[in-house]
Amino acid sequence: MPTVGVKRDLLFQALGRTYTDAEFDELCFEFGLELDEITSEKEIISREQGDSKASGASDIILYKIDVPANRYDLLCLEGLVRGLQVFKNKLEAPRYRRVSPVSGEAQKLIITKETAAVRPHAVAAVLRNITFTQERYDSFIELQEKLHQNICRKRTIVAIGTHDLDTISGPFTYTAKPPGDISFKPLNQTKEYTATELMSLYKTDSHLRHYLHIIEDKPVYPIIYDSNGIVLSMPPIINGNHSKITLNTKNVFIECTATDLTKAKIVLDMMVTMFSEYCAEPFTVEKAEVYLHQSSYTLFLLLNELAYRKEKLSGEFINRKVGINESTEKIAQLLTRMCLRSQATGVGDEIEVEIPPTRSDVIHACDIMEDAAIAYGFNNIPRTTPRTYTIANQLPLNKLTELLRQDLAAAGFTEALNFALCSQEDIADKLGKKISETRAAHISNPKTAEFQVARTTLLPGLLKTIAANRKMPLPLKLFEISDVVLKDETKGRYVGARNSRRFCAVYYNKNPGFEVIHGLLDRTMQLLKVKPAHGDGYHIQAVDDSTFFPGRCAEIFVHGNSVGRLGVLHPDVINRFELTMPCSALEMDIEPFL
Repeated sequence: MPTVGVKRDLLFQALGRTYTDAEFDELCFEFGLELDEITSEKEIISREQGDSKASGASDIILYKIDVPANRYDLLCLEGLVRGLQVFKNKLEAPRYRRVSPVSGEAQKLIITKETAAVRPHAVAAVLRNITFTQERYDSFIELQEKLHQNICRKRTIVAIGTHDLDTISGPFTYTAKPPGDISFKPLNQTKEYTATELMSLYKTDSHLRHYLHIIEDKPVYPIIYDSNGIVLSMPPIINGNHSKITLNTKNVFIECTATDLTKAKIVLDMMVTMFSEYCAEPFTVEKAEVYLHQSSYTLFLLLNELAYRKEKLSGEFINRKVGINESTEKIAQLLTRMCLRSQATGVGDEIEVEIPPTRSDVIHACDIMEDAAIAYGFNNIPRTTPRTYTIANQLPLNKLTELLRQDLAAAGFTEALNFALCSQEDIADKLGKKISETRAAHISNPKTAEFQVARTTLLPGLLKTIAANRKMPLPLKLFEISDVVLKDETKGRYVGARNSRRFCAVYYNKNPGFEVIHGLLDRTMQLLKVKPAHGDGYHIQAVDDSTFFPGRCAEIFVHGNSVGRLGVLHPDVINRFELTMPCSALEMDIEPFL
C-alpha cells in the first residue's frame, strides 16, 4: 500500500477542524484508510541518517497515511481532504467539466509514427488560470511522484510531464529521434546536453538513474517539441528547463506519454481533477486535441475525456453481500458519501450509480458494494453465524509429507528446500539425459538461465546444495520432499501438466555409501508399513540409467509398480555438479502410498 505524507496542520486547516491523534486515526479507519505513523521530517532524518544530519530539519508534525493501492485519487492532500469532506457530508462531490479554451482554439499535440518503436501513446490537457502556493506546488510535484511509483510502474508504463504553458507555444509534436540528434537544456541544468550525454550524466543521479534503462537501449528516444523547436521533455527521463513550473505559473500544460493508453488516461484524469480546484473556474479542465500523424493520414483523437459512466445494481445485491438490511434510498446515500452519486431509479430496488473520472478503481459491482460497506461502517455490520458448518482437515498428502520429514530428520538426514525452477542443463545434460525425454514444462520467456524449466526431479537441487557446502565436514546427508512438475496431456490443454510429490535423499562421502541409502529406503518403507516382498510389498530390481554408475542402479517396485530409483551416481554426473567425492542417491514418488 502506498503511503501519503501530509502536514497535520495543513490537513486540519483544509478539513475545517482539528482532531486529536486518536480521533483522526478513527476517522481514517472509518474511511478505509490507516494512520500508519505520526512523525516529523526531523524525526525521519534522525532515524535514517543520524541526529547530526537532522539538525535544522523541520519539526512540523506529519501524518503518514496508508492508502489502498488502487485509490489514486487519495495520493495527495487535495484528494484526501475532498474524499473525507464528502464522506462526512460536509461537501458535495464536485462535478468535473471539460471546457473549450476562451480563445476558441485548443492546444494540439501531434504524435508521429516514429514513437511506435518506443512509447506510442500520449494524452494532454491544460489547467487554466491556476494559483499555486508553496504548499500547493509541493503537493503537485509529490502527486506526480506518487503516480510514477504506483500506477505508472516507475515510469515504465506512463511518464508525466508538466509545463508552464506561457513559456511555450503549440502545436506540440511528440516524436522519436536517435539520441545523437536530440539536444536541449534539461531541468535545473545550466547548459545543453545531447541525449547520449544526458544518459551518462544521470547514471550517477540517485533519483533519475533508476529510469534510464527504460529507453537507453532503444534506437530512438521519445521527445516533445513546441512549434518553435523548444524541447518540453524527453520522457520518461527529464523535462526541459525552459518550460519548468514555478509558483508564478498560471497555465499548466500536462502531457502523459505511455505504452498503455488506458493507464495514460487514468493518470491524466488524476492530475487534472486533483488540482483543477485551484483554477479560477474550479473543477474545470481545458481540453487539448491529440492527433496521430501517419504517413498517409492524420487521425484526430480527443483523449482527455473526464468521462462519467453509470452502473445499475440492486439494493438486494449489496445487502446480501455486505450482510446488512437497508433500504434502497439508504444504500444510495451511503454510496454518495463515497463520491459515487447514487439514486434509486424506482424500478424495484434498482440503484443507479454514477462513477466519476477520479474513481478508476470501480470496475465491477463488487467494488461498489465494497464502498457501501465502508460507508456503512465495518464495525456496524452485525455478526452472524456462518450458514455452513465445516471443520478443516489437513490434506492427506501434506500430512504424510510432514510425518516423513520428522522421521527422516531423526534418521540423521538434513532437510533442504530448493527452487521449483531450474535450468534445462540441470535436469538434462548434467544428469546425462536429453531434455526431450524429461517431460519438462518450459518457461516461455525466462528472466535468467537458472530458471528455464520447472524441475522434473529433486536430485539436481540437492547436488547443487552439496556443491555450495563442500567445506562442511563429511559425510553430507541431505533429503528433500517437494513437488516436481511433469507434462501430462490428460490434464487438459489449458494446464497440460501436474504436480507430483517426490522424496529424494543423497549421501556424499569418501565412499559411495550405497548401503546407507539402501538402509534409508528400508526405513522409509517400514514407516510406510510396506513389507519387503514381491507382489504385495516392495523390492528393488537392477536397471540401467545414465544418471547412475553402470551396475550400481536399482528400480524400486511397490505392489508391482515402479515408484523410483536408487544407486551410486555416475562420476560424470558428479563432476558436472563440481563435486569430487562419490555420492549415492534415492528418489521416489510418495503419492502411491496415500
